[in-house]
Amino acid sequence: MSSITPLPAPYTETDDPLVLPREQAIALLDGAPWQRFAVLGDSIAAGTGDPSPGYHPTGWADRVAAALTAVNPGLAYRNSGRVGATSTQVRHRQLPEILAFAPDLVHISCGGNDLFEAGGDPNRLHDNLSAVFAALAATGAQLSTFTVADVWEVERMAPMRPMRDRMATMNEVIRTVAADYDAVLTEFWDHPVRTRPTLMSADLIHFTTSGHAVVAAEVVRSLAARVDRG
Repeated sequence: MSSITPLPAPYTETDDPLVLPREQAIALLDGAPWQRFAVLGDSIAAGTGDPSPGYHPTGWADRVAAALTAVNPGLAYRNSGRVGATSTQVRHRQLPEILAFAPDLVHISCGGNDLFEAGGDPNRLHDNLSAVFAALAATGAQLSTFTVADVWEVERMAPMRPMRDRMATMNEVIRTVAADYDAVLTEFWDHPVRTRPTLMSADLIHFTTSGHAVVAAEVVRSLAARVDRG
């Protein structure tokens, strides 16, 4: 986490309308069958971001893991996310580790570093993501992923607006691959959190921890929709 203090958030964790209280997250996941949860990818997977006053300094994936552990106390959790990782690196360096871990629920989050600069190849990203999803789907694991939010209309984000079209392209690749492998897809492109001026860390790339709290809430909701209630 960065040591730079971000702008004060308009809410705290206890009154943020986009954040699920712990008890509600646990109730939504009641009956979830997953015993081994893995996350692989880049800094978004790793949970990078500046702390937000009034919010626990916890990344989204750790929050989801905590809710799943409350439902299944024996849950095993591994997060191989690395800052700066490209889809090629995820495919060749992280995927073998995660396959060896043998998860029954796995979230894949990468692609931004592939297309961060002009000239990135969406076709290579598609090929790498397809290979990662295919290998994990073959194990029988439930796959999960999400799109990135359209944060670039906020005034603070003006220096980063050239990224917007590339990230929209990345989202299309993610949607396509998620559909191919019946992954749980959590959509953030039009999510209301995108307009919060305190959402982004000082680097204007990563969510603050207030954003991570919202991401965790939406991922829990998406996963809950796949739980077989009998």
